[in-house]
Amino acid sequence: MTPADVPAAAQVGRDALSALYPVEFLPADDAERERHRMRSELRVGHLLQTDPDGAWVAELDGEVVGIALALVREGLWGLSLFGVKPGLQGQGIGGPMLRGALRTAQDARAAIILSSPDPRAMRRYFRAGFAVRPCLAAAGPINRSRLPAGLRARAGDAQADAELLDAVSRELRGAAHGTDIGAMLRGGAELHVLDDRGFAVSRDGSPALVAARDDEAAADLLWSCFAAGEPGASAHVDFISQGNDWAVAVALDMGLSLTPDGPIFTRGDLGPLAPYLPSGAYL
Repeated sequence: MTPADVPAAAQVGRDALSALYPVEFLPADDAERERHRMRSELRVGHLLQTDPDGAWVAELDGEVVGIALALVREGLWGLSLFGVKPGLQGQGIGGPMLRGALRTAQDARAAIILSSPDPRAMRRYFRAGFAVRPCLAAAGPINRSRLPAGLRARAGDAQADAELLDAVSRELRGAAHGTDIGAMLRGGAELHVLDDRGFAVSRDGSPALVAARDDEAAADLLWSCFAAGEPGASAHVDFISQGNDWAVAVALDMGLSLTPDGPIFTRGDLGPLAPYLPSGAYL
């Protein structure tokens, strides 16, 4: 990938992911679509800058039709984005991109992929030597009358709270998120911090990342994500893996409905990933 590819590559990523989302989670108007475009281009541009060797595109007749983005953080490799333009899947476009991205995992201590439910994607990841961790998702409207009193999380600051953010991420997934938190905030997300115990990043009332040292703190942070949303807004909690029943309990208490989610694929020496809800973009 080159900097000139970013807009087209981000568009391919949006198109590939949008085909998997429920309609209620897709941008509803032009203003929201523009915000979504800007966030996706910021994500692609950020990872092209931090991890250029893991950023790949596929071209067909001069058009960008595929994207693969991988990152490496303190020995942890992750696949941030992998997609092919709808209608062109299954034609051999994705394989070379994924192999290019996986080359940056050769010296990694551990690796993680958040998979869609697409059978072709899951087959690729398993064949690449990853183990499967089944997941649940939860979705539904934010009902503010269900919010508990006395939430303790406060608004965070990525720089002032960096020591806590890095330490908790290392404990739970084996690597700090570092500058990726700042990238999320530049894209319009909010940071919530529970001093000495954990943090969360939310967008429009949905958690984009939750990392905590105990279940009670994680639950407080997830509730704080919901509290940051507008009444009646659609909330979703993704990639709830084994060991994170606290997230299931909070989601049900909010009145959200549970469904199967795409699995997490892992290999190597990862942290416990609990209490933890990973970031779809930054793992």
